[in-house]
Amino acid sequence: MDISTRPVAPSPYDLLPAVPSFTVTSDDFADGARLDDEFVYSGGNTSPQLSWSGAPEGTKSFAITCFDPDAPTGCGFWHWFTIGVSADTTSVARGAAAPGSHCARNDFGNDGYDGCAPPEGDREHRYIFAIHALDTDDTGVPAGASPTYASFVHVGHTIARATITGTWSC
Repeated sequence: MDISTRPVAPSPYDLLPAVPSFTVTSDDFADGARLDDEFVYSGGNTSPQLSWSGAPEGTKSFAITCFDPDAPTGCGFWHWFTIGVSADTTSVARGAAAPGSHCARNDFGNDGYDGCAPPEGDREHRYIFAIHALDTDDTGVPAGASPTYASFVHVGHTIARATITGTWSC
């Protein structure tokens, strides 16, 4: 099978228990729009600016993630998994880490953001940036943990989630 003709994967968040939503926006891209080369692994490899509002009462911290469900892996690809973002944080600047946070390892094997990197000739990929409102300020996920482990632990602490999706292809 040609990788560009495989079935389209669902958003992973459609497969998890439903939680309320709140608002996330970006100064760098509109929901559903193509990301600039600045946010691509082989380009600037810079994380985009994100802002959020309307998280529910009881939010004690946030996690920030970027996931590509379209990677030809059978299980998607984690580009970013920031843990322990304080509950009073409402934005992260382009290329910046949230104060006081740490990262789970991404699927490149790095701690931090690594940008879009679909295989040459593959179809357009979706990059789902999510802000997860958590009911705890310490999930016990250590820095450098796998993103799958971090996601597994966080799902039980997620009280709301906001997503914005950018796209990119070679």
